[in-house]
Amino acid sequence: MSILTGADARLQALGLALPQPTPTHYAYLPALRHGSTVYVAGQIPKLSADQLLVQGAVGEQVGEAAAREAVRLCVLHALSWVAHHAQGSLDAVEQVLRVNYFFQVGERASTRLSAIADTGSELLVAIFGRQGEHPRSVIGVRELPRNAPVLVSMDVALRAADSSRIPAG
Repeated sequence: MSILTGADARLQALGLALPQPTPTHYAYLPALRHGSTVYVAGQIPKLSADQLLVQGAVGEQVGEAAAREAVRLCVLHALSWVAHHAQGSLDAVEQVLRVNYFFQVGERASTRLSAIADTGSELLVAIFGRQGEHPRSVIGVRELPRNAPVLVSMDVALRAADSSRIPAG
């Protein structure tokens, strides 16, 4: 039995693949690299540019299982932007610095938002090991873009050896 040492290999072993980074049509950058840090703007659970995995408030229109899948997809979208700014490889990640989870909640707000956010946090640890451990915030809000149930943003540090190679675009 071989031991998977790289983040890219662990992602593949989990049966997961990064989606293509989806450009925005609005006046912001989906991700910005400054030095060795990649700042990823909030990602929603997109299946395509025009379709979300699920829509609505967590605990009302969106059940816990669907919310967990939405979190997982948001994290993968965020990581696709990290890879984009790291020569296409997650192996360049030195540390996940911070993750913010925003959940759309209605009148009957779920009391399990932190447990649902654990899906994303546990995925990051499964991919990066100790470098995936991070501080986080879990916040319930009334509305998210495109009626998304969840939005995930993160900041990630890249290894110093990779910080001088910034891709164009």
